[in-house]
Amino acid sequence: MHESPLQDRTVVITGAARGLGAAQARELSRRGARLALIGHEGQALRELAASLPGPAMALEADVTDAEALGRAAAAVRARLGPPSVVVANAGVAEGGPFALVDMASWRRVVDVNLVGSALTARTFLPDLLATAGYFLQIASTASLGPAPLMSAYCASKAGVEAFAHALRAEVAQHGVAVGIAYLNWTDTDMVRDADRHAVLRELRAHMPGPARRVYPPEFVARRLAAAVEHRRTAVYVPAWLRLVQGVRAALPPLVLRMSRRELPRLEAAEPFRPTGLLGAGGRADGMAARRRGGPSVR
Repeated sequence: MHESPLQDRTVVITGAARGLGAAQARELSRRGARLALIGHEGQALRELAASLPGPAMALEADVTDAEALGRAAAAVRARLGPPSVVVANAGVAEGGPFALVDMASWRRVVDVNLVGSALTARTFLPDLLATAGYFLQIASTASLGPAPLMSAYCASKAGVEAFAHALRAEVAQHGVAVGIAYLNWTDTDMVRDADRHAVLRELRAHMPGPARRVYPPEFVARRLAAAVEHRRTAVYVPAWLRLVQGVRAALPPLVLRMSRRELPRLEAAEPFRPTGLLGAGGRADGMAARRRGGPSVR
Protein backbone atom coordinates (compact mmCIF):
# COMPACT_ATOMS: atom_id res chain seq x y z
CA MET A 1 0.00 0.00 0.00
CA HIS A 2 1.42 3.38 -1.05
CA GLU A 3 1.97 6.03 1.58
CA SER A 4 -0.58 8.81 1.33
CA PRO A 5 0.71 12.30 0.44
CA LEU A 6 -1.19 13.37 3.57
CA GLN A 7 1.18 11.46 5.86
CA ASP A 8 2.33 13.79 8.66
CA ARG A 9 0.51 16.75 7.07
CA THR A 10 -1.63 19.04 9.22
CA VAL A 11 -5.25 19.22 8.06
CA VAL A 12 -7.89 21.61 9.43
CA ILE A 13 -11.59 20.68 9.22
CA THR A 14 -14.37 23.03 10.29
CA GLY A 15 -17.74 21.69 11.39
CA ALA A 16 -15.90 18.55 12.44
CA ALA A 17 -17.91 17.41 15.46
CA ARG A 18 -20.25 15.04 13.68
CA GLY A 19 -21.69 13.96 10.35
CA LEU A 20 -19.58 14.54 7.27
CA GLY A 21 -16.94 16.54 9.14
CA ALA A 22 -16.33 13.70 11.58
CA ALA A 23 -16.31 11.14 8.76
CA GLN A 24 -13.68 13.17 6.92
CA ALA A 25 -11.59 13.41 10.08
CA ARG A 26 -11.61 9.63 10.50
CA GLU A 27 -10.75 9.02 6.84
CA LEU A 28 -7.95 11.60 6.71
CA SER A 29 -6.49 10.40 10.01
CA ARG A 30 -6.35 6.85 8.62
CA ARG A 31 -4.30 8.29 5.76
CA GLY A 32 -1.72 9.66 8.20
CA ALA A 33 -2.81 13.29 8.57
CA ARG A 34 -2.59 15.31 11.78
CA LEU A 35 -6.07 16.68 12.41
CA ALA A 36 -7.22 20.04 13.79
CA LEU A 37 -10.96 19.79 14.45
CA ILE A 38 -12.87 23.06 14.70
CA GLY A 39 -16.53 23.45 15.69
CA HIS A 40 -19.09 24.39 18.31
CA GLU A 41 -19.48 21.11 20.15
CA GLY A 42 -16.42 20.87 22.34
CA GLN A 43 -17.20 17.56 24.00
CA ALA A 44 -17.99 15.83 20.72
CA LEU A 45 -14.82 17.26 19.16
CA ARG A 46 -12.69 16.05 22.08
CA GLU A 47 -14.22 12.57 21.91
CA LEU A 48 -13.60 12.41 18.16
CA ALA A 49 -10.00 13.61 18.56
CA ALA A 50 -9.37 10.94 21.21
CA SER A 51 -10.76 8.21 18.92
CA LEU A 52 -8.57 8.96 15.90
CA PRO A 53 -5.53 6.81 15.15
CA GLY A 54 -3.19 9.76 14.71
CA PRO A 55 -2.47 13.13 16.35
CA ALA A 56 -5.55 15.33 16.67
CA MET A 57 -6.67 18.40 18.55
CA ALA A 58 -10.12 19.83 19.24
CA LEU A 59 -10.82 23.56 19.17
CA GLU A 60 -14.11 25.26 19.97
CA ALA A 61 -14.67 28.19 17.64
CA ASP A 62 -17.48 29.81 15.68
CA VAL A 63 -16.40 30.14 12.04
CA THR A 64 -18.07 33.56 11.87
CA ASP A 65 -15.84 34.84 14.71
CA ALA A 66 -12.56 36.05 13.21
CA GLU A 67 -10.86 36.41 16.59
CA ALA A 68 -11.82 32.88 17.68
CA LEU A 69 -10.56 31.48 14.39
CA GLY A 70 -7.32 33.41 14.84
CA ARG A 71 -6.79 31.87 18.28
CA ALA A 72 -7.55 28.42 16.89
CA ALA A 73 -5.06 28.93 14.05
CA ALA A 74 -2.34 29.95 16.49
CA ALA A 75 -2.99 26.84 18.56
CA VAL A 76 -2.83 24.62 15.46
CA ARG A 77 0.51 26.09 14.40
CA ALA A 78 1.94 25.67 17.89
CA ARG A 79 0.78 22.09 18.44
CA LEU A 80 0.60 20.46 14.99
CA GLY A 81 2.53 22.78 12.70
CA PRO A 82 1.25 24.96 9.86
CA PRO A 83 -1.65 23.32 8.00
CA SER A 84 -1.20 22.40 4.37
CA VAL A 85 -4.88 21.45 3.90
CA VAL A 86 -7.97 23.32 5.08
CA VAL A 87 -11.49 21.95 4.55
CA ALA A 88 -14.29 24.51 4.89
CA ASN A 89 -17.01 22.06 5.91
CA ALA A 90 -19.05 23.95 8.53
CA GLY A 91 -22.61 24.59 7.44
CA VAL A 92 -26.21 25.04 8.54
CA ALA A 93 -29.54 25.16 6.72
CA GLU A 94 -33.06 26.38 7.18
CA GLY A 95 -36.23 25.67 5.21
CA GLY A 96 -39.50 27.49 4.78
CA PRO A 97 -41.17 30.28 2.80
CA PHE A 98 -38.91 33.31 2.45
CA ALA A 99 -41.82 35.60 3.39
CA LEU A 100 -42.13 33.89 6.78
CA VAL A 101 -38.58 33.03 7.82
CA ASP A 102 -36.88 34.81 10.69
CA MET A 103 -34.33 36.99 8.93
CA ALA A 104 -31.90 36.52 11.81
CA SER A 105 -31.90 32.78 11.05
CA TRP A 106 -31.70 33.47 7.31
CA ARG A 107 -28.65 35.66 7.86
CA ARG A 108 -27.11 33.07 10.18
CA VAL A 109 -27.20 30.48 7.38
CA VAL A 110 -25.43 32.86 5.02
CA ASP A 111 -22.99 33.94 7.73
CA VAL A 112 -21.96 30.38 8.63
CA ASN A 113 -21.91 28.91 5.14
CA LEU A 114 -20.48 31.80 3.14
CA VAL A 115 -18.87 34.33 5.48
CA GLY A 116 -17.59 31.51 7.71
CA SER A 117 -15.93 29.82 4.74
CA ALA A 118 -14.31 33.09 3.69
CA LEU A 119 -13.06 33.79 7.23
CA THR A 120 -11.70 30.24 7.43
CA ALA A 121 -9.79 30.75 4.18
CA ARG A 122 -8.54 34.18 5.25
CA THR A 123 -7.36 32.93 8.65
CA PHE A 124 -5.37 30.00 7.29
CA LEU A 125 -4.24 31.54 4.01
CA PRO A 126 -0.78 32.48 5.38
CA ASP A 127 -0.23 28.80 6.19
CA LEU A 128 -1.45 27.62 2.81
CA LEU A 129 0.82 30.14 1.10
CA ALA A 130 3.77 28.94 3.17
CA THR A 131 3.07 25.26 2.44
CA ALA A 132 1.76 25.63 -1.15
CA GLY A 133 -1.33 24.02 0.31
CA TYR A 134 -4.87 23.11 -0.65
CA PHE A 135 -8.22 24.64 0.34
CA LEU A 136 -11.33 22.49 -0.16
CA GLN A 137 -14.69 24.26 -0.13
CA ILE A 138 -17.65 22.01 0.63
CA ALA A 139 -20.46 23.06 -1.70
CA SER A 140 -23.69 21.33 -2.72
CA THR A 141 -26.11 20.56 -5.50
CA ALA A 142 -27.64 23.84 -4.27
CA SER A 143 -24.56 25.51 -5.80
CA LEU A 144 -25.64 24.17 -9.19
CA GLY A 145 -29.36 24.89 -9.09
CA PRO A 146 -32.09 26.45 -6.93
CA ALA A 147 -34.56 24.80 -4.59
CA PRO A 148 -37.80 26.39 -3.37
CA LEU A 149 -38.15 26.95 0.37
CA MET A 150 -34.36 26.85 0.81
CA SER A 151 -33.45 30.41 -0.19
CA ALA A 152 -30.74 31.05 2.42
CA TYR A 153 -29.03 27.72 1.84
CA CYS A 154 -29.10 28.11 -1.95
CA ALA A 155 -27.81 31.69 -1.74
CA SER A 156 -24.97 30.67 0.56
CA LYS A 157 -23.92 27.62 -1.47
CA ALA A 158 -24.01 29.51 -4.75
CA GLY A 159 -21.89 32.10 -2.97
CA VAL A 160 -19.25 29.64 -1.77
CA GLU A 161 -18.88 28.28 -5.29
CA ALA A 162 -18.23 31.77 -6.67
CA PHE A 163 -15.90 32.55 -3.77
CA ALA A 164 -13.84 29.41 -4.37
CA HIS A 165 -13.54 30.11 -8.10
CA ALA A 166 -12.36 33.67 -7.38
CA LEU A 167 -9.91 32.57 -4.68
CA ARG A 168 -8.45 29.85 -6.91
CA ALA A 169 -7.62 32.33 -9.65
CA GLU A 170 -6.07 34.69 -7.11
CA VAL A 171 -3.76 32.26 -5.30
CA ALA A 172 -2.79 29.83 -8.07
CA GLN A 173 0.30 31.90 -8.85
CA HIS A 174 1.52 31.15 -5.31
CA GLY A 175 1.14 27.38 -5.66
CA VAL A 176 -2.05 27.17 -3.60
CA ALA A 177 -4.80 24.95 -5.02
CA VAL A 178 -8.52 25.47 -4.35
CA GLY A 179 -11.14 22.77 -4.84
CA ILE A 180 -14.92 22.69 -4.75
CA ALA A 181 -16.85 19.63 -3.54
CA TYR A 182 -20.31 19.34 -5.08
CA LEU A 183 -22.27 16.99 -2.85
CA ASN A 184 -25.72 15.48 -3.15
CA TRP A 185 -27.79 14.33 -0.14
CA THR A 186 -25.60 12.96 2.65
CA ASP A 187 -26.95 11.13 5.69
CA THR A 188 -26.35 13.80 8.32
CA ASP A 189 -28.39 15.38 11.11
CA MET A 190 -29.22 18.25 8.77
CA VAL A 191 -30.80 16.00 6.13
CA ARG A 192 -32.59 13.86 8.72
CA ASP A 193 -34.02 17.01 10.30
CA ALA A 194 -35.19 18.22 6.89
CA ASP A 195 -36.96 14.92 6.29
CA ARG A 196 -39.04 15.47 9.44
CA HIS A 197 -40.76 18.36 7.62
CA ALA A 198 -43.35 17.01 5.19
CA VAL A 199 -42.87 19.61 2.47
CA LEU A 200 -39.08 19.19 2.31
CA ARG A 201 -39.44 15.41 2.40
CA GLU A 202 -42.00 15.50 -0.41
CA LEU A 203 -39.92 17.84 -2.56
CA ARG A 204 -36.98 15.44 -2.37
CA ALA A 205 -39.30 12.52 -3.13
CA HIS A 206 -40.29 14.21 -6.43
CA MET A 207 -36.69 14.36 -7.63
CA PRO A 208 -35.49 11.76 -10.17
CA GLY A 209 -34.39 8.53 -8.50
CA PRO A 210 -30.61 9.10 -8.51
CA ALA A 211 -31.01 12.71 -7.34
CA ARG A 212 -33.00 11.81 -4.22
CA ARG A 213 -30.67 9.08 -2.99
CA VAL A 214 -29.00 9.73 0.37
CA TYR A 215 -25.34 8.69 0.66
CA PRO A 216 -23.54 7.50 3.82
CA PRO A 217 -21.05 10.08 5.13
CA GLU A 218 -18.27 7.47 5.04
CA PHE A 219 -18.79 7.00 1.28
CA VAL A 220 -18.62 10.76 0.71
CA ALA A 221 -15.61 11.15 3.02
CA ARG A 222 -13.56 8.59 1.07
CA ARG A 223 -14.09 10.51 -2.15
CA LEU A 224 -13.29 13.80 -0.50
CA ALA A 225 -10.09 12.35 0.95
CA ALA A 226 -9.02 11.21 -2.52
CA ALA A 227 -9.75 14.71 -3.83
CA VAL A 228 -7.57 16.20 -1.09
CA GLU A 229 -4.73 13.79 -1.86
CA HIS A 230 -4.83 14.77 -5.55
CA ARG A 231 -5.57 18.49 -4.94
CA ARG A 232 -8.52 18.33 -7.30
CA THR A 233 -10.18 21.44 -8.65
CA ALA A 234 -13.62 19.84 -8.41
CA VAL A 235 -15.03 16.68 -6.91
CA TYR A 236 -18.58 15.42 -7.47
CA VAL A 237 -20.25 13.00 -5.09
CA PRO A 238 -21.86 11.06 -6.65
CA ALA A 239 -19.81 11.22 -9.84
CA TRP A 240 -22.84 11.71 -12.11
CA LEU A 241 -23.30 15.23 -10.67
CA ARG A 242 -20.53 16.31 -13.04
CA LEU A 243 -23.07 15.97 -15.87
CA VAL A 244 -25.25 18.64 -14.25
CA GLN A 245 -22.59 21.28 -14.93
CA GLY A 246 -23.37 21.12 -18.64
CA VAL A 247 -27.11 21.66 -18.20
CA ARG A 248 -27.29 23.90 -15.14
CA ALA A 249 -28.81 26.77 -17.13
CA ALA A 250 -31.86 24.55 -17.69
CA LEU A 251 -32.39 23.85 -13.99
CA PRO A 252 -34.21 27.04 -12.88
CA PRO A 253 -37.06 26.67 -15.42
CA LEU A 254 -37.37 22.96 -14.58
CA VAL A 255 -37.56 23.72 -10.87
CA LEU A 256 -40.08 26.49 -11.55
CA ARG A 257 -42.31 24.11 -13.51
CA MET A 258 -42.14 21.49 -10.75
CA SER A 259 -42.84 24.10 -8.06
CA ARG A 260 -45.91 25.46 -9.83
CA ARG A 261 -47.26 21.93 -10.02
CA GLU A 262 -46.35 20.55 -6.61
CA LEU A 263 -46.23 23.42 -4.11
CA PRO A 264 -49.97 24.27 -4.22
CA ARG A 265 -50.82 20.63 -3.52
CA LEU A 266 -48.33 20.37 -0.68
CA GLU A 267 -49.39 23.66 0.89
CA ALA A 268 -53.05 22.59 0.77
CA ALA A 269 -52.15 19.46 2.72
CA GLU A 270 -50.05 21.28 5.31
CA PRO A 271 -49.33 25.04 5.54
CA PHE A 272 -45.68 25.87 5.00
CA ARG A 273 -43.81 27.07 8.07
CA PRO A 274 -40.17 27.93 8.69
CA THR A 275 -38.18 24.96 9.97
CA GLY A 276 -35.66 26.89 12.04
CA LEU A 277 -32.00 25.91 11.77
CA LEU A 278 -31.68 22.26 10.81
CA GLY A 279 -29.40 19.60 12.26
CA ALA A 280 -27.35 19.24 15.42
CA GLY A 281 -25.10 22.07 14.29
CA GLY A 282 -28.09 24.36 14.11
CA ARG A 283 -29.34 23.25 17.51
CA ALA A 284 -25.91 23.82 19.02
CA ASP A 285 -25.68 27.24 17.40
CA GLY A 286 -27.57 29.17 20.00
CA MET A 287 -25.96 27.44 22.96
CA ALA A 288 -22.35 27.10 21.91
CA ALA A 289 -21.69 30.03 19.61
CA ARG A 290 -21.06 32.31 22.57
CA ARG A 291 -18.81 29.88 24.43
CA ARG A 292 -15.10 30.36 24.10
CA GLY A 293 -13.30 27.18 25.16
CA GLY A 294 -9.57 26.55 24.97
CA PRO A 295 -8.05 23.93 22.66
CA SER A 296 -7.49 20.37 23.78
CA VAL A 297 -4.88 18.17 22.21
CA ARG A 298 -3.69 14.62 22.44
